[in-house]
Amino acid sequence: MSASVVLYRYDSSPHSSKIRDSLLLKKIPQRWVTVAPILPRPELTDLLGLGHRRIPVLAIGRDIYLDTALIASTLERRFAAGAGPGYGTLFPPRKDGGRVDKTLIKLFVKYWSDAALFRAAVALLPWKQVPAAFLKDREALLGGPIPVDKLAAARPASLAKAAAQIALLEEQLADGREWLFDTVAPSYADVAANFGCVWTRNLSGDEALVPDKFPGVVAWMGRFAAYCEQLKEEMPVPSARLTGEEAAKEIAAGAVEPESIVGFDELEAGPLGLKLGQTVSVTAEGPGNIPTSGNLVALSREEIVIEVTGQAGAFRCHFPRVDYLVVPAAAKL
Repeated sequence: MSASVVLYRYDSSPHSSKIRDSLLLKKIPQRWVTVAPILPRPELTDLLGLGHRRIPVLAIGRDIYLDTALIASTLERRFAAGAGPGYGTLFPPRKDGGRVDKTLIKLFVKYWSDAALFRAAVALLPWKQVPAAFLKDREALLGGPIPVDKLAAARPASLAKAAAQIALLEEQLADGREWLFDTVAPSYADVAANFGCVWTRNLSGDEALVPDKFPGVVAWMGRFAAYCEQLKEEMPVPSARLTGEEAAKEIAAGAVEPESIVGFDELEAGPLGLKLGQTVSVTAEGPGNIPTSGNLVALSREEIVIEVTGQAGAFRCHFPRVDYLVVPAAAKL
């Protein structure tokens, strides 16, 4: 397919790095918009009509995808390996016979890389050096004060916890495998675990990710970095940065996928009191997340699609069902 791909990201966002590397593995040319690490983000709220505050956000034509898990699944579906000009895959087969561990990889990413490893890395942030505006923004997201002094005092324990998570990767790599799931090429598991390890190393130097203790992990990270650099060199169209206005104009001129791709499951909608076409609000679970409101276009067991309107036009916003709430707009989330 030829729909343009635009990634909204900021440089210090580890989840943005995960999608950047996923696009590389998929061999999909990308453009990106750099947004602020804290609210406001008028490129999204004003131009596109999104209330959703989490980064990254990915647009494919006028379809806008939220949440990295849904983004990864969508990239794999819409840019299927073998169906386009050399697209890669996030879920390559194993070396031992060609089976694909797609579900296991997704579970590994959601419940370990994006959970245990990510939490361990977050604890290593230099909390006493974090700008006041950033701290205030994240406190609003978390729904309460961040105990800066307590976190700073707990740094030795946090380093030990991070090292304990890295040790699990070292164990997985101990048999000499090239990639985490012994696949023929890096998978989404390698992408997700690598971003957590890189972030841990950036925040702690060698204190948590000690090269002598974790030689397998260090070597694997080096292989992954080299693999991504090679993909960058082979990309036929170089990546390019866009302004928010340029991106919104390009996205608004794009097409949308037929709503029948997701469909409308009456059995899913009924218990939620939802009807096709009604105005609904969708928000990520958690105290500080902001709803996005629009007309319900599609609903399945896996996905919610609503149409929103921003200054640049009308767009289709796609949310995963897992960890997201959808209710009639008059209801309270």
